[in-house]
Amino acid sequence: MHPALAADLDRFDELLDAARTRAVAALRGLAERPVAAPAPHARGPYEPLPERGAGGAAALARFGERWEPGLSGSAGPRYLGFVTGGATPAAVAGDWLVGAYDQNVVAAGDSAASELERETVGWLRELFGLGAAHEGAFVSGATMSNVAGLAVAREWLGERLGVSVADAGAGALGEVAVLSGAAHSSVPKALSLLGLGRGALRAVPLLPGREAVDVAALSGVLAELEGRPAIVVANCGTVNTVDFDDLPALAALRERYPFWLHVDAAFGAFAALSPEHAHLVAGLDEADSVCVDLHKWLNVPYDAAVQFTRRRDLQVRVFRNAAAYLGAPAGDDPDFVHLTPENSRRLRALPAWLTLAAYGREGHREVVERNAALARRFGEGVESAAGSGLRLLAPVRLNVVCFTLAESPTAERVAAVAEAAAAGGEVVVTPTVYGGTHGLRAAFSNWRTGPGDVDRAVEALMAAARGV
Repeated sequence: MHPALAADLDRFDELLDAARTRAVAALRGLAERPVAAPAPHARGPYEPLPERGAGGAAALARFGERWEPGLSGSAGPRYLGFVTGGATPAAVAGDWLVGAYDQNVVAAGDSAASELERETVGWLRELFGLGAAHEGAFVSGATMSNVAGLAVAREWLGERLGVSVADAGAGALGEVAVLSGAAHSSVPKALSLLGLGRGALRAVPLLPGREAVDVAALSGVLAELEGRPAIVVANCGTVNTVDFDDLPALAALRERYPFWLHVDAAFGAFAALSPEHAHLVAGLDEADSVCVDLHKWLNVPYDAAVQFTRRRDLQVRVFRNAAAYLGAPAGDDPDFVHLTPENSRRLRALPAWLTLAAYGREGHREVVERNAALARRFGEGVESAAGSGLRLLAPVRLNVVCFTLAESPTAERVAAVAEAAAAGGEVVVTPTVYGGTHGLRAAFSNWRTGPGDVDRAVEALMAAARGV
């Protein structure tokens, strides 16, 4: 054994203690850490690869000198960009154990890891109000969850035509129509990966002043297909205004038109936890496939998401792995190697299992409801403060606030506000365009965020707006 490896093995507990001390210090100071941190190097210069390693303790110290100062407080309470959660204490502990046990969740038989994932998927199915017909698996994020769901949808299209697209290729389908009102950017990426092409995505008119699809307009587009099967991508929570498509109405259209209903519920599915907001996800169980991201509102570390589908048989047809040493997919619970794009899979279900076991439905409902209340507080702060220099672009429906400058919201001025607020270390928000107007969005999904963080964020943004 290499001397440095042998020495670290002998002092493994000391190395982990040093990592623990560093991690605890980072987490204890997260609330006051600059929310955005400049990278210590702007595209280099990079150090050369070491010829002889210095050992774990020295490497950890070098990380602390060279890279740790440039890591942002994105896991903290005032990072409101994208839809970014943090990691609950139990989830962090789970993630540490994932690395320590280093399980490859490919097949059952030599580890309980697969059963742990199956139990976790069942808990999540219950959490989101899905029925037993929906079976699922963990993937790396919402993008791969959408890829998996749309891959199964692609196979369903082939089934309607009497071919297996997984065997014959996407060309066997001919022209494919993928219809959506306000599809997330990961959907065209998924279509590109699946060989259907970004051009297959067709935008359907939205309801006036909304990001929800006009169901009557969708019905008209489906009628124009004259019975040709299609894919409909519905939204449970759009990224700009957290708008929801009318899922029961969309599901009812299947009585007249043949289509696969895929629901992108990356973070909107968590509305099911709150009695006040559960109506927004009514009909989710009617979907043929569902995407949910867990490193958003479940507050587990990156990377973790889950995908559900009613047609596991088609999922196996797409993702089955033909190798004698892996075995053939058999029975009602095929090994995960036959269910997702990955062969090797880390035990990413463990942090989710631990946070659900630790805090239960009640604890995670409190996070959802608190984040929704904080989003309303942020929106009220933008609207009510005299001379704030800001205004709302849309109603606050759940946990994202879409707003802009009160005057002259050009792309340059709006970007300058975001950059100034981030440079001060107080808050990060992300840019968008809504209704043709350049704006910003503040997304609340972190378990740590409280009223004081909202007030600090609004004040920082108002000060930035006054300065442009």
